[in-house]
Amino acid sequence: MVINLTPVILLIATVYANTEKAIFLGPPTVNIPSAHPTLEDLHVDTLTPTNGAIRTHLEAQFPNIPSPHGKATWLILDELTEGQRYEVRVCWAATEPTEFKITTYELQAVFESPGLISELSEYSWSRQSRGGDHESQSKSPSNPRAPNSEREASVLFLQILAAADYYTMNKTLMAHVPSVHVDIILDPFLLGVLPHSLLPTVGYIIAVAIASWFIARHISMWICNLGAEAYREKKTQ
Repeated sequence: MVINLTPVILLIATVYANTEKAIFLGPPTVNIPSAHPTLEDLHVDTLTPTNGAIRTHLEAQFPNIPSPHGKATWLILDELTEGQRYEVRVCWAATEPTEFKITTYELQAVFESPGLISELSEYSWSRQSRGGDHESQSKSPSNPRAPNSEREASVLFLQILAAADYYTMNKTLMAHVPSVHVDIILDPFLLGVLPHSLLPTVGYIIAVAIASWFIARHISMWICNLGAEAYREKKTQ
C-alpha cells in the first residue's frame, strides 16, 4: 500500500517558504589572540551550536550600484567543529518582501580584503553608535567564556545582505526601507545529513506514516471481511 505524503511535504514547503539558507563546513581552527582588538570588540551578534538562534531586526535597502545585493549585516559563528556540516537560516514574514544573500567567510579572508574589512568596520561602528548589543534577542544564555583568554577555535564571519523587494505608491516606504524582523538560526547537521532542528519533524512524519499504514491495513482487512460475509450469505440463499 502506498501512503501519500504529498500534503505533508507541501505543508513543510509552506512553512519554510520565507527562508533563505546557506550550508557550510566548520573551518580549521585558528588562534584567537587575547590582545585587543578582539572579536568581542566588534560588538556584533555571535551564534554558537549551543546558542544558535537570534531574533532581531535587519536593515535593508533597495539594490544600487555600490550595493547590488542590499544592506550588509555581520555576525560571528563561533565554537564550530572543524569539518562538521552546518546550516544557517534566515526566516522572515511574507509581509516583509525582502531578498537575502548569505555568505560565510574565514577570518583571514575578511582581514585580507579591504572591501570586506571596511564593510565590517562600518557595520561595527553603526552597531556601537546605536547601542546594538541590546537589539537582538538570543534564545539561549550567553557564552560564559573568559574575555581575555587566548584560544584555538573554529570561527567564521557571517554576512547577510538584505535587499528590499517591493514597489509601492507610498513615497515614505520607497524613501525609507523599514527593517526586517527575522530569526537567524545556526543548525548543525546530524551525521552530515539532517539539520538537528528538523529531527522532531522527521520523527513526527515517520510516526504518522507508520500509524497510517497500520490503520489502512486494519480498514482493508475489515472491508475484506465484510465482503466475504456478504458473499457467504448470498451463497447460502
